[in-house]
Amino acid sequence: MPSFDIVSKIDGQTLDNAINNAKKEILNRYDFHSSNSSIELDKKTNVVTILTEDDMRLKAITDSIISRMMKQHLDPNSLDFGKETIASGNMIRKEVKVKEGIDKETAKKIVAKIKDSKIKVQASMMEDQVRVQGKNIDDLQKVIQLCRTEDFGQPLQYINMRN
Repeated sequence: MPSFDIVSKIDGQTLDNAINNAKKEILNRYDFHSSNSSIELDKKTNVVTILTEDDMRLKAITDSIISRMMKQHLDPNSLDFGKETIASGNMIRKEVKVKEGIDKETAKKIVAKIKDSKIKVQASMMEDQVRVQGKNIDDLQKVIQLCRTEDFGQPLQYINMRN
């Protein structure tokens, strides 16, 4: 029976390249010459930590990260911008989490959307992905088109198409 998986993953090396390019861009900007700003990516937890002096520089850094991700063909919707916290002195710290995997709430929305479409397929949640099975490959392609038109709050990829 033909099937495919709906996942939400981001390539770690491409993300690392985007963050490093954003670092270089920020270091070379004139308005950041006397700044103590830093951008760090923790590869194990997939958290980007931004440390800077004021809101204007924080906004510039986040814009730079988003633009560099888009140039690397990464979806910026995979970033979860948390709240700013006051670090030591007059510094502002912001932790940006990178969303990987489909959480249960989003998976339920995807499965409900597929079932409401009346396409003759079965969708099931499996850990951090959704598996879609059907008798006809054309039905599976209709499901992919349906999911591409919807916004589920994070980027989706469609992998493991099997006959």
